[in-house]
Amino acid sequence: MNGIIEKITEFIKELLTGWITSNLDTMFTDVNTKVGTIAAEVGRTPQDWNSGIFSMIKSLSDNVIVPIAGMIITFVLCYELISMIMEKNNMHDTDTFMFFKYIFKMWVAVYLVTHTFDIAMAIFDVANHVVTSAGGIINGNASIDVADALQAILENGVEDMGIGELLGLGVETMIVSLCMKIISVLITVILYGRMIEIYLYVSVSPIPFATFTNREWGSIGNNYVKALMALEFQGFFMMVCVAIYAVLVNSITVADNIHTAIWSVAAYTVILCFSLFKTGSLSRSIFNAH
Repeated sequence: MNGIIEKITEFIKELLTGWITSNLDTMFTDVNTKVGTIAAEVGRTPQDWNSGIFSMIKSLSDNVIVPIAGMIITFVLCYELISMIMEKNNMHDTDTFMFFKYIFKMWVAVYLVTHTFDIAMAIFDVANHVVTSAGGIINGNASIDVADALQAILENGVEDMGIGELLGLGVETMIVSLCMKIISVLITVILYGRMIEIYLYVSVSPIPFATFTNREWGSIGNNYVKALMALEFQGFFMMVCVAIYAVLVNSITVADNIHTAIWSVAAYTVILCFSLFKTGSLSRSIFNAH
């Protein structure tokens, strides 16, 4: 009778141990996958992220927004001409150079609007170089060795625990693993939300670019460029968050206390998610974009 009870107990413990191992394997794998996803996604330019969306946005910009930008250029240049005449004492103090300056402003205004996408993408390429360089440094240190972590947990006495302890640990790992999946979804929302915001900004780029040549209206264009830089460098701040997270997670010693290690990973992942949410406002604050 005792032998049967022991075999049933052993069978239940094997099931619970397998359940715990599976939960932990999924949890650590999710961490590695999400960290790798962040590093890969933030380093993409708008045309690389989704060429179909980029083509659609470019088409909308060229066919819908550029004509509006042309009207704004006309208004801005007329306003500029009137202001220039008024500044020169109603044409009483005229000189030939001011007309050359005005013609040059006209050329610059038209050039900026007709090459808006090239300029916007150049801004992204410059900032993307910073993100890519950071990714090369971070990627090699941003993962947990799943096999070693599981081995450390098993060596920590999981197989020697009673059924009650294993059941409690199984529920604990299941809850943490579920939380990690939810956080993974939130991180994906942050990444995709940033790229959609970039596409929205780029879609109307001819309008703010049309205001550059006027002193008073130029603040619109200046703030727009600041916002583009803030969006791109948000990717860099995301990479820094990943780097900090990787150092924190890899410093966890699983063998010391299995419960502390599991909840530490969960806590650090929550902190990562919160930090990624804050990168947008931080980047805008640094670049004074509003």
